[in-house]
Amino acid sequence: MPEDRPPYPPFTLETARRKVQAAEDAWNTRDPHRVALAYTPDSVWRNRDRFLAGRDEIVAFLTEKWQRERDYALRKSLWSFHGNRIAVRFQYECRDADGQWWRSYGNELWEFDERGLMRRREAGIHDVPIGEAERRIRGPRPADEHGTGIPLH
Repeated sequence: MPEDRPPYPPFTLETARRKVQAAEDAWNTRDPHRVALAYTPDSVWRNRDRFLAGRDEIVAFLTEKWQRERDYALRKSLWSFHGNRIAVRFQYECRDADGQWWRSYGNELWEFDERGLMRRREAGIHDVPIGEAERRIRGPRPADEHGTGIPLH
């Protein structure tokens, strides 16, 4: 049975925003298997300096990521869209095994198939150490904040 993940391309402003929020919500579950279902079975990724292909590699990567990045919480913001592609900015915060908090800033380029599954993801990410008092992302975004932007730093 074919898998579908609405909304489908070509995207409008509203459907692109919904797609970005759905991705943020899924990643904030920290459930690698759930997140991987949004990607085609043969999806290809570049994440920092890592290259992945297929859902099994995505699940393994996310499992390791969320074991290392504790208390992970993410915000995504639509940057641009056209046809079957979306560009987003994102920030997330997490702490490492030593208790150091980090804020990670990044940009992603997404490409979708006709069923709304992501077939390509490219992510550039930069990490900045922060103190507890500098934290501002504390868990999933409340519904009344969906669609709000994220600050530059």
